Amino acid sequence: MSPRILILGGGYVGMYTALRLQRKLRRGEARVTVIDADSYMTYQPFLPEAAAGNLEPRHVVVPLRRVLNRCTLLSGWATAIDVAGRTVDFSPHRGESRKIEYDVLIVAPGSVSRTLPIPGLAECGIGFKTVEEAIHLRNHVLAQLELAASTTDRAIRREALTFVFVGAGFAGVEALAELEDMAHDALRYYPELKADELRWYLVEATDRILPEVGPEMGRWTLEQLRARGIDVRLGTKLESAKDGHIVLDDGTEFDAATLVWTAGVKPHPIVRHSDLPIDAKGRVKATSRLTVEGVDGVFAAGDCAAVPDLTHPGEYTAPNAQHAVRQTKVLADNVLAHLRGGKMGDYRHAYAGSVASLGLHKGVAQIYGRRLRGPLAWFVHRTYHLSRVPTVNRKVRVLIDWTLALFFRREIVALGALSEPRREFELATRDK
Repeated sequence: MSPRILILGGGYVGMYTALRLQRKLRRGEARVTVIDADSYMTYQPFLPEAAAGNLEPRHVVVPLRRVLNRCTLLSGWATAIDVAGRTVDFSPHRGESRKIEYDVLIVAPGSVSRTLPIPGLAECGIGFKTVEEAIHLRNHVLAQLELAASTTDRAIRREALTFVFVGAGFAGVEALAELEDMAHDALRYYPELKADELRWYLVEATDRILPEVGPEMGRWTLEQLRARGIDVRLGTKLESAKDGHIVLDDGTEFDAATLVWTAGVKPHPIVRHSDLPIDAKGRVKATSRLTVEGVDGVFAAGDCAAVPDLTHPGEYTAPNAQHAVRQTKVLADNVLAHLRGGKMGDYRHAYAGSVASLGLHKGVAQIYGRRLRGPLAWFVHRTYHLSRVPTVNRKVRVLIDWTLALFFRREIVALGALSEPRREFELATRDK
């Protein structure tokens, strides 16, 4: 019976590794199974543009069943890993749980938002890691403009037009910049509203933003955001968000209808429900060959793994897409070497740099030591990510979206009812 390769996670690492394996495995050499709660992989760098309406949401996700046509896909959750018994507990969306046996295990479930026990955060906040969250935020922001333009209550109007983002890394800065750009563009259709009524806050606990692009570009980005009227609070923490009342540790208090939490990530919870070796940050201890320390036949990569950075001894690779995508090549080849008794290779990658979009025709980048900003950085951002988004199908669709945006204004329709599609029908059934 052919070996069973089980991959936990259908994100960057899971999908790309499975894709490479199905291309390179000989017929009947092994069977590949992928477990993920979703049937698609989300290209997260495009989430801000999807939220701003520059890209169709379906074009930033890749259907796993289409690209992994030679793999078995299980839609549900891996809830526990038993390395000693070589099994994984699997729970489908409905029905009984069962154990999945494996010969080779690839642990790549990614990460989840890292939250803090802040009063009101769980009830009022929303993350920015999934396409569902991105589209909800788009609909929500547009709905707040509609509310503000329609109400005569000044307190409600002020609350609706106040938007708070916590965390000034890539996710927070890009999400805020794109949504602020979209809202500013939409104001042409809201004569009742003035631009200075919209209040945007970026709250960051450290003393800098976008550390990935370097100190100089970070300061330039800070100046650009503040020039757009965005209130950036550095060295500031969120203390409470109970009932939408925002309290910062610098003494500032106000009401806000929008609270977006992007203050970091942590390894997926499945890592804790296993007998795998983990480090102080809850990541799986991996080697430079992407094998798990001291465990035969188990591999790990991506956000959930502590992978040694051979270009900076003593450090670990950053939890970002750039490393995740490149790790998959070494990972898949090392799995093949494990099956065939060959020699495994080490993962070594010098960090190329970072790019960030700050809205239409605005961006910042640091690539191989060169600093870029403005329209050129924005163009590099789009070009780089277009080259990285999986499948020709998605590349073409993204390019068409961008081309159409050159000739037509983006849509400003809020489809918030999509999250409650049965509400209208339920109201109809009660009207008797």
